[in-house]
Amino acid sequence: MAKKAEVSVEERLRALYDLQLIDSRVDEIRNIRGELPLEVRDLEDEVEGLTKRIEKLNDSLAIIDDEIKGKKNLIEEAKTLIKKYSEQQKNVRNNREYNSLTKEVEFQELEIQLAEKHIKEFKVQIEQKKEVIAETKDRLKERTSHLKHKKGELNEILKETEKEEEALLNKSEEFQKKIEERLVNAYNRIRNNVKNGLAVVPIERGASGGSFFTIPPQVQVEIASRKKVITDEHSGRILVDAALAEEEKEKMDKLFAKLSK
Repeated sequence: MAKKAEVSVEERLRALYDLQLIDSRVDEIRNIRGELPLEVRDLEDEVEGLTKRIEKLNDSLAIIDDEIKGKKNLIEEAKTLIKKYSEQQKNVRNNREYNSLTKEVEFQELEIQLAEKHIKEFKVQIEQKKEVIAETKDRLKERTSHLKHKKGELNEILKETEKEEEALLNKSEEFQKKIEERLVNAYNRIRNNVKNGLAVVPIERGASGGSFFTIPPQVQVEIASRKKVITDEHSGRILVDAALAEEEKEKMDKLFAKLSK
């Protein structure tokens, strides 16, 4: 059985830089979306909250209406009793019965006054709640319109980028399989710990990409020889020479153009 050809350091470096370019393109796509998905989620939550608030306010209005009906029924019952007691007073045989009926009439009159007072209070509550409902409906209308606009924005961006992002993520997995697990783990660890997710960078004007720290000439020669994987002692990033980076960028730009169609 033929032995599998060993991958050279240069091939590993190229694959690592290709992986970096793919992952950076995914980052770029996600940055285009930015905070939009979060904004949409927050707006959806707000719209749901406002809708539920209106439902609860309407429920409480229904309860107050029932309370008012109950008080009106109580008033009608009290009026019926007053009429009854007043009729009975015409046929009493002594003062004690008359006074007793008078007290019943007075009690029912007090019940009517108290019920009318409660009805007035309930009506004030209804007006207050109606004002809050109107304000909440205005807010809901404005937030719903804003949500529709933001969803439109997000859907437009998703339509443009979702297919490309999925293809790029598949390519990322594909390129990771070309690199030994130890290097992939190191790449992911560096990528998670550095700014902009750049784990593999080229030498630019004698310094590692995105850094102001100069790389000694001897180290630059070693990097250009592509005989071993070298990291920047300051940032921990994996370094590649500018020529290799340019070659891989041209190759990956063609791939990105193809995937974005």
